[in-house]
Amino acid sequence: MKTIIGSFELTVGDDGVGVVIFSRPPVNAVSLSVYEDIGALVETIEASPNIRVVVLTAPTNARAWCGGADLKDFVGMDTAKRKERYAFINDRVPGFFRMQRPVIAAINGHAIGIGMILAALCDMRVASSEALFACPEIDYGLVAGGAGLLALLKMPEAKVREMLFTGRKFTALELEPTGFFNYVVPRDEVLPKALEIASMIARKSLPAVRARKLASVALEGRTWMEAYHDAQALSASLVAGEDGGEGVRAFLEHRAPKFVDG
Repeated sequence: MKTIIGSFELTVGDDGVGVVIFSRPPVNAVSLSVYEDIGALVETIEASPNIRVVVLTAPTNARAWCGGADLKDFVGMDTAKRKERYAFINDRVPGFFRMQRPVIAAINGHAIGIGMILAALCDMRVASSEALFACPEIDYGLVAGGAGLLALLKMPEAKVREMLFTGRKFTALELEPTGFFNYVVPRDEVLPKALEIASMIARKSLPAVRARKLASVALEGRTWMEAYHDAQALSASLVAGEDGGEGVRAFLEHRAPKFVDG
């Protein structure tokens, strides 16, 4: 069974494994419409008793698994509009984390910005050895609104801060020792490995798997949700600053930003 939900394609196999393909060329950037799609996707999965476990991936030829936020959405945005945006997405991103099914990220391309957060929201991660990972918001004079979710990265704090303060790209092999990934494999082995894990989980007791997922959400969710709201307030304030606007314009104009504040 195949269902198209905006930028997502959901296919459910007879084994109860739901494969979700995120496809928004050219780089799978996340716009407001994608957040709408995420909300609808979560509702569809939660209403489907035949889905026992979910695998989230990108097309095999995609340039990125998730290339970050669509910065065109930020043009002309002030603090009030930024807060309005967060009010819109608040019910969607946490919903992805709270799904009653385990979610496995089959990261067959780069994961940048919100891509890192989406990966962190998944229960397990299989990454391509060719994939790059970064939190580049600092390069645009911004702070990630979902930065609180980075508490879920399960990396040493110093490594997370290096990513946030430098904005530089890390290879999957560089990050593998941190334990963020379950497996790092060649790109063409990413989806098969994720499906192997998913099939194993799908054969377990469904009530037991769901209870384990809900227990994990209850344990981990308290800390990062508080940080999530704090990070959103900081991010909204930076959008209205000169540096934030300059950073977004520079990215869209393919030039280095000229920051003036601070």
